[in-house]
Amino acid sequence: MDLKLAGKVALITGSSRGIGLATAKAFAAEGCRLMLSARSAEQLAEAEAALRANGADVAAHAADVGKPDEAAGLVQAAVATFGGMDVLVNNVGGGSGGARIADSTDDDWRGAIERNLIQTVRMMRLALPHMKSRTGASVINVASISGWSPQLAMSGQYGAAKAALIFDTERWALEFVPHGIRVNTVSPGSILVAGNGWDRYRLANQEYFHDYVRHGFPMGRLGTAEEVADVIAFLASPRAHWINGRNIPVDGLEQPHAPLDRRPF
Repeated sequence: MDLKLAGKVALITGSSRGIGLATAKAFAAEGCRLMLSARSAEQLAEAEAALRANGADVAAHAADVGKPDEAAGLVQAAVATFGGMDVLVNNVGGGSGGARIADSTDDDWRGAIERNLIQTVRMMRLALPHMKSRTGASVINVASISGWSPQLAMSGQYGAAKAALIFDTERWALEFVPHGIRVNTVSPGSILVAGNGWDRYRLANQEYFHDYVRHGFPMGRLGTAEEVADVIAFLASPRAHWINGRNIPVDGLEQPHAPLDRRPF
């Protein structure tokens, strides 16, 4: 299916590895022009080079979007390079502090809200003036199934921040729709990427990992970054023009209440 994304400009945060890099590859395959971003300049350069070697029209700008000046510089770089912005993928996020409330601190909660919500608000606010003039612009926010399904192994502050992101995406969709900009959320379940937490745990605890997968994943495995990226690309495209303000789980019907007491991350 042609997603009709050819020539569109997409800015993807956290795009040097994992879901972000897989999303960049999916957009590149559709003919998008890409602005990559991550904190690590070295990893970012490697991702940029790999995409360019496969024929992508790509640029990269190292930035920590948790810092207002660097976030603003990233958006300015995308607009200066490509003349505008059609798609914004807010992929940066992460947990903070102890999983249980008794082990958490005020700073843990502030950090989770900053990384998973405020950074997204900041990027949307910066991108909005440049997306208003584009036809069929779209924002995709990457949340998590932890935003509605609590479990002891995942911190309350992370889940609360993702729940806020899911809720506010619908609110932002109502606000942005007069400008022709759609806003949606993708919520991945557990994703296996080479070198990530799940991959390290799989290698170190093979028996328990396979038992966990057997009990918690009806499809018999964890998800892949590419499977999440395909959904993001579709939602960003004109093919999904009647999907707005929605949260799309990409979790293979994962059962998050499977026993996880020994999960170390």
